[in-house]
Amino acid sequence: MKKTSRNLIVRSLEDLKAIDTQILDLTGINSFTDHLIITTGTSSPHISAISKKLYGELKKNKIPVYGFEGKGSKEWVLLDLGEIVINIMSSSARELYDLESLWDPSL
Repeated sequence: MKKTSRNLIVRSLEDLKAIDTQILDLTGINSFTDHLIITTGTSSPHISAISKKLYGELKKNKIPVYGFEGKGSKEWVLLDLGEIVINIMSSSARELYDLESLWDPSL
Protein backbone atom coordinates (compact mmCIF):
# COMPACT_ATOMS: atom_id res chain seq x y z
CA MET A 1 0.00 0.00 0.00
CA LYS A 2 1.39 3.37 -0.90
CA LYS A 3 2.21 5.26 2.28
CA THR A 4 0.51 8.43 1.00
CA SER A 5 -2.72 6.54 0.27
CA ARG A 6 -2.62 4.82 3.63
CA ASN A 7 -1.96 8.07 5.50
CA LEU A 8 -4.77 9.85 3.66
CA ILE A 9 -7.25 7.05 4.39
CA VAL A 10 -6.29 6.72 8.06
CA ARG A 11 -6.32 10.49 8.60
CA SER A 12 -9.71 10.80 6.90
CA LEU A 13 -11.19 7.97 8.98
CA GLU A 14 -9.84 9.59 12.16
CA ASP A 15 -11.25 12.99 11.14
CA LEU A 16 -14.63 11.37 10.47
CA LYS A 17 -14.61 9.72 13.93
CA ALA A 18 -14.53 6.15 12.63
CA ILE A 19 -13.89 3.65 15.42
CA ASP A 20 -11.29 0.88 15.80
CA THR A 21 -9.68 1.11 12.37
CA GLN A 22 -7.59 -1.96 11.55
CA ILE A 23 -5.31 -2.50 8.56
CA LEU A 24 -4.67 -6.11 7.56
CA ASP A 25 -1.76 -6.94 5.26
CA LEU A 26 -3.01 -9.67 2.92
CA THR A 27 -0.08 -9.53 0.51
CA GLY A 28 0.47 -13.05 -0.80
CA ILE A 29 -2.56 -14.43 1.07
CA ASN A 30 -5.19 -13.75 -1.60
CA SER A 31 -5.50 -12.42 -5.13
CA PHE A 32 -8.14 -9.70 -4.76
CA THR A 33 -6.29 -7.12 -2.64
CA ASP A 34 -3.10 -6.47 -0.71
CA HIS A 35 -4.59 -4.56 2.22
CA LEU A 36 -7.93 -4.74 3.96
CA ILE A 37 -9.00 -1.78 6.08
CA ILE A 38 -11.84 -2.41 8.52
CA THR A 39 -13.47 0.35 10.55
CA THR A 40 -16.70 0.95 12.43
CA GLY A 41 -19.33 3.67 12.24
CA THR A 42 -21.56 4.45 15.22
CA SER A 43 -24.86 4.56 13.29
CA SER A 44 -26.32 4.21 9.80
CA PRO A 45 -26.01 7.95 9.09
CA HIS A 46 -22.42 7.87 10.38
CA ILE A 47 -21.52 4.92 8.13
CA SER A 48 -23.06 6.76 5.16
CA ALA A 49 -21.24 10.00 6.00
CA ILE A 50 -17.89 8.24 6.42
CA SER A 51 -18.21 6.45 3.09
CA LYS A 52 -19.36 9.48 1.10
CA LYS A 53 -16.78 11.86 2.57
CA LEU A 54 -13.96 9.32 2.24
CA TYR A 55 -14.96 8.69 -1.39
CA GLY A 56 -14.83 12.43 -2.05
CA GLU A 57 -11.43 12.74 -0.39
CA LEU A 58 -10.04 9.86 -2.45
CA LYS A 59 -11.35 11.37 -5.70
CA LYS A 60 -10.01 14.81 -4.76
CA ASN A 61 -6.56 13.26 -4.30
CA LYS A 62 -6.81 11.32 -7.59
CA ILE A 63 -6.87 7.92 -5.90
CA PRO A 64 -8.98 5.64 -8.11
CA VAL A 65 -12.03 3.93 -6.61
CA TYR A 66 -13.02 0.86 -8.65
CA GLY A 67 -16.04 -0.12 -6.60
CA PHE A 68 -18.41 1.47 -4.08
CA GLU A 69 -20.72 -1.22 -2.70
CA GLY A 70 -23.56 -0.94 -0.20
CA LYS A 71 -24.19 2.80 -0.59
CA GLY A 72 -27.71 2.41 0.82
CA SER A 73 -26.75 -0.19 3.41
CA LYS A 74 -27.21 0.52 7.09
CA GLU A 75 -24.66 -2.13 8.07
CA TRP A 76 -21.70 -2.33 5.66
CA VAL A 77 -20.18 -0.17 2.93
CA LEU A 78 -17.15 -1.24 0.90
CA LEU A 79 -14.77 0.91 -1.16
CA ASP A 80 -12.54 -1.05 -3.55
CA LEU A 81 -9.33 0.74 -4.49
CA GLY A 82 -7.73 -2.33 -6.05
CA GLU A 83 -4.75 -2.92 -3.78
CA ILE A 84 -6.76 -1.58 -0.83
CA VAL A 85 -10.32 -2.56 0.16
CA ILE A 86 -12.00 -0.43 2.84
CA ASN A 87 -14.88 -1.89 4.88
CA ILE A 88 -17.00 0.55 6.90
CA MET A 89 -19.26 -1.49 9.15
CA SER A 90 -21.74 -1.23 11.98
CA SER A 91 -20.52 -2.79 15.22
CA SER A 92 -23.07 -5.61 14.85
CA ALA A 93 -21.98 -6.41 11.27
CA ARG A 94 -18.33 -6.27 12.27
CA GLU A 95 -18.96 -8.69 15.13
CA LEU A 96 -21.06 -11.01 12.95
CA TYR A 97 -18.65 -11.26 10.00
CA ASP A 98 -15.44 -11.00 12.08
CA LEU A 99 -13.24 -10.23 9.08
CA GLU A 100 -10.17 -9.82 11.27
CA SER A 101 -10.34 -13.51 12.27
CA LEU A 102 -11.26 -14.64 8.77
CA TRP A 103 -8.11 -13.07 7.33
CA ASP A 104 -5.76 -13.74 10.27
CA PRO A 105 -2.53 -14.95 8.59
CA SER A 106 -1.64 -17.11 11.60
CA LEU A 107 -4.64 -19.42 11.01
